[in-house]
Amino acid sequence: MAEHKVVPHDEWIKARKAFLAREKEFSRQREAVARDRRDLPWEAVAKEYVFDGPTGKATLVDLFDGCGQLVVYHFMFPPEWDEGCPHCSFWADSFNGSPVHLRARDAAFAAVSRAAFEKLAAYKQRMDWSFPWYSSIQTDFNYEFRSRLMR
Repeated sequence: MAEHKVVPHDEWIKARKAFLAREKEFSRQREAVARDRRDLPWEAVAKEYVFDGPTGKATLVDLFDGCGQLVVYHFMFPPEWDEGCPHCSFWADSFNGSPVHLRARDAAFAAVSRAAFEKLAAYKQRMDWSFPWYSSIQTDFNYEFRSRLMR
């Protein structure tokens, strides 16, 4: 373990106050960036995407479930895998409670993966998850929305 500087209390207070000033400036910058993100224009999606879900076929509009906004989690689970990405699975463990809080803010939530719905449903049951999860196996949804950000 590397040596760590140990100082008297008054030096620590001085260093902590200097660091606090930097933290506050960072918080102001982060909030400005968040405000700019909220102000970004929305994109009209003209293409009709159809997903496989628990009740059969669902369009992108269906995923909104009557809400004005949709939060999509692109869960990495390609068709050739037998189970979902370990990192995505870690984060998904906290998704079950999210839909009700998002709905209170006029937003729906859905996870979307490229694997067949049957694989998703089995994995979802195994992991004891309840959030909405759809297969995009018949569409290029994941590629098109990822590529828009990667250009």
